Amino acid sequence: MFKFLKEKLKKGIKNISSKIEEEGAEEETVVEKPVEENTEEPQKKGFFSKIKQTFTKKEEEINEEEAVEQKVKIKDEVKEYQKKQEIVQEKEKLEKKEEKVKEKIKKKETPKIQELNERKEKKEEIKKIEEDIEGPKEKETEKDKKGFFGTIKEKISTKKISKDQFEKIFWDLEIALLENNVAVEVIEKIKDDLTQEIVEKPLPRGKIEETISKTLTDSIEQLLSVDSYSLLSRIKDKKPYVICFVGINGSGKTTTIAKVARLFQKNKLTVVLAAADTFRAASIEQLQLHADKLGVKLIKHDYGSDPAAVAFDAVKYAESKSFDIVLIDTAGRIHSNVNLQDEMKKIVRVAKPDLKIFVGESITGNDCVEQAKKFNEAIGIDGIILSKADIDEKGGAAISVSYVTKKPIIYIGTGQEYEDIKEFDTSVVMESLEIA
Repeated sequence: MFKFLKEKLKKGIKNISSKIEEEGAEEETVVEKPVEENTEEPQKKGFFSKIKQTFTKKEEEINEEEAVEQKVKIKDEVKEYQKKQEIVQEKEKLEKKEEKVKEKIKKKETPKIQELNERKEKKEEIKKIEEDIEGPKEKETEKDKKGFFGTIKEKISTKKISKDQFEKIFWDLEIALLENNVAVEVIEKIKDDLTQEIVEKPLPRGKIEETISKTLTDSIEQLLSVDSYSLLSRIKDKKPYVICFVGINGSGKTTTIAKVARLFQKNKLTVVLAAADTFRAASIEQLQLHADKLGVKLIKHDYGSDPAAVAFDAVKYAESKSFDIVLIDTAGRIHSNVNLQDEMKKIVRVAKPDLKIFVGESITGNDCVEQAKKFNEAIGIDGIILSKADIDEKGGAAISVSYVTKKPIIYIGTGQEYEDIKEFDTSVVMESLEIA
């Protein structure tokens, strides 16, 4: 778990620290030369006026043959000037397109990989145009080459970087986080934390990587520090304790319910299952199969019946038989489907669950985070279980979903067996990332 994200973070820390260690800006901030305003018309007027005056004077002094040669030369100069003006204008257009891509990030819109590739191509085009205007630059030496975190042009005597320089340095790390399914809100927090620690602050040589690692570690720990709780300790507050599971189709919700039921059984608690998914074909049979294997009671109605009625009957059955827990399986629903969301709200009103748990696939990344947000807005979820965490090598959802929803991750699914469910442990995540 977290394989790709761990590699990106470690590489990012190493490169950004070495970049600041070796290169940066002196205390007097280097201000890049702004693009000159478009003064094409005045320039053209002065240029042609000068040519005309020169030509008039020369025409009086030289013979007709020399005048013809001079005219040809002047025409060539005019063409060369016009060509350079066109190149400058094209450069300005490309720079504006590049700014639009940056603006999208600032507006918290996740960029597509295609946009990132286009941005890279535009930079190369701008570089080529600059060479056309200014001539080819000297070949970079190994010492001059810039690494993972962009460009800082001047050597530094005191290790300070400006806000603008940090924006350039952070860009590649931002892309790496996005590619590993880290939510935009989380990236903004990491960026703010790093800004407070390294922008306009003197950083001692040899300590830069350590400072960045510590800041990043603290940021991620804070992201995961939403008030958590032990599900086993909560269920002692009430009998029967009713838990409703929600999520989209294919998220592993039914299998997760079976795992939770097995967990309760191991702790000497009695369980009733409610087959409130009366919509999806074979959903009741799937839950019945789990109930038979676990030896627990399943309350079910026919397909097409009211799912809220199934949930209600399961709660009443548990009350009459003194069962400890009711686990309600609901139909998977797209978070944007209004009718199915209304049906889910009805189940909550009728069954009055003590806990509403969202089940999402860890491997779906930002989609999982967005789904959790929508379900939280609809019914107010109380906790999260991430399925398929064992095959999630990016880990962005685990870092993001709790921070975005302000709800704790209770368990993670680590396989297909009933025993493959673990309490979510922040320290395990930090060890997996190996940031510090």
